[in-house]
Amino acid sequence: MSGGRRPSQGARASFARRIRCILDFSWRRPALAFALIVFSTLLGPPGWAAPAGLKISPGFSALPNVRASLSAPAAQSTGRLLVRPRADVSEEALDRIFSAEGVRRLASLRRSGMHVVSVPPHLEAAVARALSLHSEIAYAEPDALVAPQAAVPNDPLYPYQWHLPVMEVPTAWDYGTGESVVVAVLDTGVDGTHPDLAASLVPGWNVYDGTADTSDVYGHGTEVAGVIAAAAGNGVGSAGIAPGALIMPVRISRPDGLAYLSTIAEGLVWAADHGARVANVSYMVSGSAAVSEAAWYFRRKGGLVFASAGNTGTYESLNPNPAIIDVAATTPGDARADWSSYGTYVDLAAPGENIVTTTRGGGYAAVSGTSFSAPAAAAAAALLFSANPSLSADQAEGLLKGTALDMGIPGPDPYYGFGRLQAAHAVVAARETPSQDAQPPRVAVTWQFLDGEVGQALLVGVQAEDDVIVSRVALYANGALVGEAPLPLYVFLLDATVFGQGPLTLTAKAWDAAGHEAGSEPVTVMLAHHAEPLAAPAPGVIITAPAGGAQVSGKALITMEAAPNTQIVGIQCIVDGELKATVIGPSLRYPWDTSKAAAGPHDITAVALDSAGKVRRTTITVFTEGNPDGKP
Repeated sequence: MSGGRRPSQGARASFARRIRCILDFSWRRPALAFALIVFSTLLGPPGWAAPAGLKISPGFSALPNVRASLSAPAAQSTGRLLVRPRADVSEEALDRIFSAEGVRRLASLRRSGMHVVSVPPHLEAAVARALSLHSEIAYAEPDALVAPQAAVPNDPLYPYQWHLPVMEVPTAWDYGTGESVVVAVLDTGVDGTHPDLAASLVPGWNVYDGTADTSDVYGHGTEVAGVIAAAAGNGVGSAGIAPGALIMPVRISRPDGLAYLSTIAEGLVWAADHGARVANVSYMVSGSAAVSEAAWYFRRKGGLVFASAGNTGTYESLNPNPAIIDVAATTPGDARADWSSYGTYVDLAAPGENIVTTTRGGGYAAVSGTSFSAPAAAAAAALLFSANPSLSADQAEGLLKGTALDMGIPGPDPYYGFGRLQAAHAVVAARETPSQDAQPPRVAVTWQFLDGEVGQALLVGVQAEDDVIVSRVALYANGALVGEAPLPLYVFLLDATVFGQGPLTLTAKAWDAAGHEAGSEPVTVMLAHHAEPLAAPAPGVIITAPAGGAQVSGKALITMEAAPNTQIVGIQCIVDGELKATVIGPSLRYPWDTSKAAAGPHDITAVALDSAGKVRRTTITVFTEGNPDGKP
């Protein structure tokens, strides 16, 4: 094993003091401070050196000990407030309050019911207090900028992925690898071209820009995603804790890596509405009422939200937050990292120092910070949900805490919370835990593209909810099965012409993880007289990967996109006649697990609907080696 000399505690403290001094100075002389920060970050702590063969991510400049605690006034004035009116307050009444207090509305977050308003710089706290005095306002708080909780890489003295055996991850893989559990990464985006991540991504959303472009603008999100679900057993790079999980990238940051509380809250609501079971926020956010409210919304959908405890190395006077699981960091020596924040709000601890993970641009690095202990815990939750999909959020949290290794003083403490995570202990306990899911799901056919009178195709949406989790949804037309959708979006592209003209009755069924079944009320649409068969569709959708005739194995990433100058509103991926994925938008990515497919040829079909209501279809044939031994 090769590595650098580990800096002394005094040397590391000196380095931290150097950065703190620069940060204190930065608000007065930002240009000079930025140069000093870059210079100090490049120098690193005295005595730091990377092990041979491991590249440290170039240009990664997330600063250590950036105090993002919401228990103190934000160091940087944003001139923004996050305001939550009570449910029965009209827009007119709200405008009168804003006018009386001299604030201007910047944005309304419809999903969460919150509003972002503009206030004079440095008066955020005073105006928030004034707004809170109005009975119509539930709360108002500064829309602070928070930093990703990543520290400068420290001295890697242990085997590259020391955290996997410490957390018992290889043993936990005997019971599952997080298969099909969607983990939302609320961060700076994710590099969707990284060879260890490409097959694990599902469509996400860019909350900051309001687009579907979730590419990584800073590098931090790709590192977080690799901790969770970097591919294992593919002979490339590192392995994630839950390599079978699906990553949903939700970009909430500005290009500099900082994120507003408003975009974090909105991102949690979006992820909950689009099927995420776990969410990771590698920012220090537990003091925010807005983020907490969004986290409760996520939890009511059956999921868990994890966040960074922070890297200040000091006591944080934050109250425990039952909506968010705050995770502190431990070292390769299985002790608290001295830069990890602590307080009564800490729920759990997980490895967070010298964690080998993926980097933007296809590389790898050893990184440190509670930014990486939080996704380690989120990945452990994905392992639990894959081992027992019927677990409720409360059950999963209880198992993670109840099986954690008690460290420090007996019982929960401010440094480790309930203890350091033990994945195998938690997974075994999860498999033995009976379901608390006693209620069947609720399901309805909610909308139809082209408002019912259709020509060639009908795009049908289904809404399904459950008190724990919906496992799959099926659509029926005149009693015949159209297809199943295992994950949201629950959208189906129906070849309506096979039914002829006249009324078409649509129904849906949904199943939860406990096996309960529920059916919808029927919805009837009228098929137009000018319907034409789908036998010779116009071109317009392209299967960009894999190539036709290719030999594929493992998790093969299927990508489809609209052809140039074609307005595609939705795409479906069909393999051997079985619907695999549906996306509203011009592109689709689906990780196809070929180990479950028989050896030989397989047809991959892209079916798309354009803005004129015409169906576009493309089919290719690929070949697989199969899996005769039946082993994953």
